Amino acid sequence: MNESFIHSCYQEFEQTRLFENAPMRFHTTFRIGGPADLLFYPHNTEEVRAIIQKAKNYDVPVTILGNGSNLLIRDGGIRGLVIRFSRQMSAITQEGTTLIVGAGALLKDIASFAQKKGLSGLEFACGIPGSIGGAIFMNAGAYDGEVKSVVTAVKTISPDGEIRLYSADELDFGYRHSVFHTNNEAICEAHLCLCMDNPSSILERMSDLNQRRESKQPLSYPSAGSTFKRPPGYFAGTLIDQTGLKGLTYGGAQVSQKHAGFIINIGGATARDVQKLIHSVQNRVYAKHNVRLFPELRIIGEP
Repeated sequence: MNESFIHSCYQEFEQTRLFENAPMRFHTTFRIGGPADLLFYPHNTEEVRAIIQKAKNYDVPVTILGNGSNLLIRDGGIRGLVIRFSRQMSAITQEGTTLIVGAGALLKDIASFAQKKGLSGLEFACGIPGSIGGAIFMNAGAYDGEVKSVVTAVKTISPDGEIRLYSADELDFGYRHSVFHTNNEAICEAHLCLCMDNPSSILERMSDLNQRRESKQPLSYPSAGSTFKRPPGYFAGTLIDQTGLKGLTYGGAQVSQKHAGFIINIGGATARDVQKLIHSVQNRVYAKHNVRLFPELRIIGEP
């Protein structure tokens, strides 16, 4: 790690928001991950812009982190700078039927805010344990809903420190995909267009979805959510179950016995455990069903 870069960061930002060799397992829903060279909690977009520009000047790689869901960080950790969007970057404001939200805002909090304001369209997201920034990055979805259906604009910061506003048509949304998979820009803010509805009706739909989620998903264990993308014409969890892989375990990683589409951390799992289990599931499902499974979770960091 560039010591001059670290020294420069300490000069410009509060030391209480900078952490060297920060264990990433405390920053992912999987509770897995090696150390980041430097972790920073920004308070606003200008700070994000400033530290990204500084990192470029010192040739330091930058990783953006939201709530750490749908993510596996390898055991060797992350080289360079990790910018963690959290509470200070999670403001939610309303303009008519549009919500303007900071990238660090959690989906469940946005959905709850919308429900209380009588705004419908985010019910599907009420139980997704991610931030809106991460949800836009991967076009998160559940129960026949996707983030792309409500996003009308996204504000970003480029690796050069330039602020850009994307329209919905420019976001290249697809199944668990967006333009941000390739352009390395930091999502800072999003505009969400919703519809007026009765708050009690919205709450009823959210409660129903949460009950379904709690009854089917292994929420009592750390995980990254659904491990595999849905292959065309199939459900990944069903294929894994039909292959007899529920309960398959490598180290501390296990195919959930409650829902085969989830790999869970039953205690002390490493990223290596999870990756071994993913590869085993992929190979066995392909051998039995001739269907290839691809990870839905994002895998980053050093081995």
